[in-house]
Amino acid sequence: MRAKIFADENKKWWTLVAVSFGLFMIMLDNTVVNVALPSIQKSLGLQVSELEWVVAGYALTFGAFMLTGGKLADLFGRRRIFVTGLVVFTAASLACGLATGPDMLIGARVVQGLGAAMMNPATLSIITVTFAPRERGMAIGIWAGVSALALAIGPLTGGVISEYVNWNWIFFINVPIGLIAIAFAFAFIKESKDTSLEQRPDIPGLVSSAIGLFALSYALIEANNYGWGSTRILVSFAIAAVALVTFVLLELHQRLPMLDLSLFKNKTFSGANTVMLLVGLAMFGVFFFVSLFVQEILGYSPTQAGAAFLPWTLLIVVLAPQAGRISDRVGARWLVTSGMIVLAGSLFLFSRMGAGSDFWTLLPAMILGGIGMGVMMAPVTSTAMGSVPRDKAGVGSAVLNSMRQVGGSLGIAVMGAIVAAAVTSNPAVSKQSQFLTGFHHALEVATVIALFGAVIAALTLRKVHHPESAPGQAPQAAPQVMVEA
Repeated sequence: MRAKIFADENKKWWTLVAVSFGLFMIMLDNTVVNVALPSIQKSLGLQVSELEWVVAGYALTFGAFMLTGGKLADLFGRRRIFVTGLVVFTAASLACGLATGPDMLIGARVVQGLGAAMMNPATLSIITVTFAPRERGMAIGIWAGVSALALAIGPLTGGVISEYVNWNWIFFINVPIGLIAIAFAFAFIKESKDTSLEQRPDIPGLVSSAIGLFALSYALIEANNYGWGSTRILVSFAIAAVALVTFVLLELHQRLPMLDLSLFKNKTFSGANTVMLLVGLAMFGVFFFVSLFVQEILGYSPTQAGAAFLPWTLLIVVLAPQAGRISDRVGARWLVTSGMIVLAGSLFLFSRMGAGSDFWTLLPAMILGGIGMGVMMAPVTSTAMGSVPRDKAGVGSAVLNSMRQVGGSLGIAVMGAIVAAAVTSNPAVSKQSQFLTGFHHALEVATVIALFGAVIAALTLRKVHHPESAPGQAPQAAPQVMVEA
């Protein structure tokens, strides 16, 4: 009996390893691509708006389909959908590496986002149903640490590969990682699904939300190419408004909605998701344009640009697990609030940088950014997941992660629109000066967004009280969750 308990305890940690492989791949692709953008631009002859689509296309599909990914995971089995997502993501990575033009690369990135949308909510829901409440914060902290490790390795890896090998290999490296992840998933992850009530995919909700988000991102990214008052852009904004309103109305009246709006009656869940949306809105565009800034304005090589981000990402690796453990004891409210304030300080420092900046100017902003995100990411995630029923773990994690990705895709579009608005045809103003003006304005907006996130966290987040199992007993599972060998 004791040996069986030990084996079960051991296997749940191997389960965490298995889902972490998939998560590592998803997060690696976020940062590995950013640093390689100038190399990709030169190789394929991409315009800045096409570069934005390389990043935003992935984030947008990731966010738009994640709710459906979570729903499918609850319906058909979390391991099954996780593995399916791994296959799609790995194949799309191969296609990205083989891309010979912008259309093929952007298309493959969109498919990558679809695979990530199936994988990501499954990782959190698998953790939620595998670990007892008293251990879940630590497990999610490790999950966040693995994510941060990928983010830390990504910039330097992307820089080294694009400078000394070829940018294509930043995508090819996903193939062996994906194959290992598939093998680990079948070996260690138990199948689980939601059997609490009738389940089915919400196709009308998926279509309306995807159309709305794509139209909004398209309008923001392409507005400076076609003109803010052009028919194309105005129609895109109108389509976005109609589609997103339709989505909300559908979800309110669908018998089995993709997005269970009743979850948002919980103030803590709503607050955590709002904070995550604002983090994505503030940070994705910043990573995109800071990568361009250090290479195009400061003259960094891709490797140097990747190394410049190491203080930021390594601090997240160190702090995220500890912050998750602390939030289990004291709650997430003040951890997240203080983290967002520190993050705002980092963004403000970035907004003061110019052509004369160097690594020592960058370092304080990178350190503050790493501390801010390291302190707030695991607690806000753990709090959001702890405020939903265990049988809704798939949908709950999908909502949380889609908020980050949707915020990210819109953040790239908004920051891009701000930067592009500063670019004029005036020959008396250098292109470098025009870019810096837009860069400063975009970072100032991001600073305000982060401060707003701090206010939301302080007003809404409350400690989640988990029922604990009696000593010597297995953690109590929700009866609606079915776990298969």
